Amino acid sequence: MALMLSVLVTAAMVAPSAAAVRYNADTNEFEQVTYGTGAHKGSPIKRQVVDYETKYRPGTVIVDTAERRLYFVLPDGQAVKYGVGVGRDGFRWSGEHHISRKAEWPGWTPPAQMRKRVPDLPAYMPGGPDNPLGARAMYIGSTLYRLHGTSEPWSIGQAVSSGCIRLTNEDVVDLYDRVSVGALVVVKQ
Repeated sequence: MALMLSVLVTAAMVAPSAAAVRYNADTNEFEQVTYGTGAHKGSPIKRQVVDYETKYRPGTVIVDTAERRLYFVLPDGQAVKYGVGVGRDGFRWSGEHHISRKAEWPGWTPPAQMRKRVPDLPAYMPGGPDNPLGARAMYIGSTLYRLHGTSEPWSIGQAVSSGCIRLTNEDVVDLYDRVSVGALVVVKQ
């Protein structure tokens, strides 16, 4: 994620403000993406209520990393389906945890492992529109991972993060308003 941020900052300095760069895991290259029109205005994957049979009770968050979708379980066999960005190769994980904390416009302290990989990262970044955690964050148990927003909507549907689950800022605000501290989070591959 930090390398992606570096590349995006560099791209923003040399490209028009309506352009961004996205990592394509299939080609192992960065591509220019136009933002603000068509499929890249907001999430390229539209939030919707869908039929969803599961053994988990309403209020559960289920992340299907292979599908790159997050489901918020509703009553009566339905769920709100969101597009998400997930961990890239080497950063994928699975398990069951609970939401331990929620924050609006959270500050970000990059983990030591991430700062070792990307030494030019700041030790701390205050919350706000330029923060990689976006508009909201929901902390997953005692892990280093979060469900969080992003100002990089082109990353939705991609495997580019360091393990966190990304939603557009619009979608993360919607999910944040639905999810309670203590809610079960199921991440499956």
